[in-house]
Amino acid sequence: MKGTAAHPQALVLGAAGTVGAGVVGALLEVGSPVLAVGREGPRMQALADRFTDEPGLEFMHSGCIFSDDDAARLTRDIRARGRPLRAVFASLTSPLESGRLLDKPADVLRHKLEMDVIPHLAAARHLLPLLAESGGTTHYILVGGPFAERGWSGYGHASVTGATMRMMAQVLHEEAHALGVRVQLLSVDKPICTPANAGNACAEWPNALAVGRNAVSLLSRHGKPLPIVSYSKELAAAPTRTLFSDFPASRWGDAAPA
Repeated sequence: MKGTAAHPQALVLGAAGTVGAGVVGALLEVGSPVLAVGREGPRMQALADRFTDEPGLEFMHSGCIFSDDDAARLTRDIRARGRPLRAVFASLTSPLESGRLLDKPADVLRHKLEMDVIPHLAAARHLLPLLAESGGTTHYILVGGPFAERGWSGYGHASVTGATMRMMAQVLHEEAHALGVRVQLLSVDKPICTPANAGNACAEWPNALAVGRNAVSLLSRHGKPLPIVSYSKELAAAPTRTLFSDFPASRWGDAAPA
């Protein structure tokens, strides 16, 4: 990647997911080198095909994070690359399933917590110290869905895990302060509009690129950082400047990610 060696990368966990792909696109728009991490498969290949002409995008195939061992292994692989990190964006979640808490066994909630919360904690435990090694102020951004502040009718398990994510983000925000890392959660209060649900989507539902732009905006906001930041329609517009002015701009434009 000619001309980018001095620039720290942004790491996107869950890059093959809908939101993860939006974050990748938003980072490339502002000229940030990106390390996209995700499971090898059709979705990662589709992401690579979409950005085939982007010189600042690299891929790392990694299995799902379920434990500290998984996160430690990933962190060792990232450290071995010898590239400093500017930020980590974490979009890790299991498929959304409907259902009432009272209608399903307690083990269903335990499984949901193991799939949606524990991976985030394991990743943060190992990646936050790695970010701190880069020096200066670095960022760890989580993305949360629309079911955390109040119970989402018919999606009780997701509401519980979403609320747990919000509290974890607040605790990590405080604990990471001593490391020089800003931990924040971007709270998105509407479902994401995708090609699969576009026929039934409401006009105010953001697409993944809009969410990605909001997340990336946290890298350059001034003032005291808040642990939880709400999605803003105003910050969904195409950026007017780059983070790295000498890095080629993205050629993705305003296309909505799948």
